[in-house]
Amino acid sequence: MTTTAARTGAGATSLGPRRRARRRLLGFVLAFAVLVLIGLLSLAVGTKYIPLPEVWTALFAPTGSYSDTVIASRVPRTILGLLVGAALAVAGAVMQGVTRNVLADPGILGVNVGAAAAVVTGIAFFGVGAGVGSVWVALPGAFIAVLVVYVLGSAGGRATPVRLVLAGVVVSAVVATYIQALALSLPEVFNAYRFWVVGSLAGRDPQLIFDILPFIVLGLVLSLGIASPLNALALGEDTARALGSSVGRTRILGALATTVLAAAATAGVGPIAFVGLAVPHIVRAFTGNDHRWLIPGCIVLGPALLLAADLVGRVIVSPNELMVGVVTAFVGGPMLLLVVRRMRGAA
Repeated sequence: MTTTAARTGAGATSLGPRRRARRRLLGFVLAFAVLVLIGLLSLAVGTKYIPLPEVWTALFAPTGSYSDTVIASRVPRTILGLLVGAALAVAGAVMQGVTRNVLADPGILGVNVGAAAAVVTGIAFFGVGAGVGSVWVALPGAFIAVLVVYVLGSAGGRATPVRLVLAGVVVSAVVATYIQALALSLPEVFNAYRFWVVGSLAGRDPQLIFDILPFIVLGLVLSLGIASPLNALALGEDTARALGSSVGRTRILGALATTVLAAAATAGVGPIAFVGLAVPHIVRAFTGNDHRWLIPGCIVLGPALLLAADLVGRVIVSPNELMVGVVTAFVGGPMLLLVVRRMRGAA
């Protein structure tokens, strides 16, 4: 019945089935082409520019040349961007579905700030760096933050989306104050934290890829598995229950998937804002609100957006670099305003 709801409710537009399918197919083809192009540019652009034909040769028919060595050194950065972009975009799509709030992103339940607080605590008191192994520190912090938000949001009644959002804002504010207090009080913490907190793909240890990969794969599989229940939830709690969908289980699994994805991404490259907010809205332009297509679309366009922001950061202040977290903030601000304007127009 849940599947029926997904087909009849979420994603329903004024377009006919054939036209929707054609637009969805065209959107996925273009999105994949954009991802491939930006992925190749990510390998080509740097202190030394490598022409795209040489990038292709280095990847599929290496000759041991200097260009091959340069390309090989850029591969881990590109792979890290692919993983983190997919994780943040899918986490945003799931969070917007769970809370039924189009302005939601992983940070709204305190995931990012919880992971950051755990890393700062590890640096300050346990000598844990913000590099390899940080995922094992960030994950418990993110889970504890989400648990606290859920407990506060469900106190005295059901955990409604509005209660969860308010609890998330409160917890995020308190934890952010704790982070600032530690960073400003302990100079050694501040020196380590200030490079991590902005969010950057540059200079990361390639081992981080293997550290965060299992968590991101787990989160993506879990997110794809609850796509149909999220469609039922989009119709309203009472309707979802009437259709046989468990609202509580969907929210718990959604929160778990979001936490794993956002915590792994944050542990890998630091907090990066707005990817989880912006990408689902872009993908909806060709998939509609059906999470069975929205989540795969985010897996394709999330990495494209993050790698594009990283490329912009490398080019506009060359030969130096602007951290990708700063660039995404500039992109996300106008996107947030656009979403708010569309909401006002629809009201």
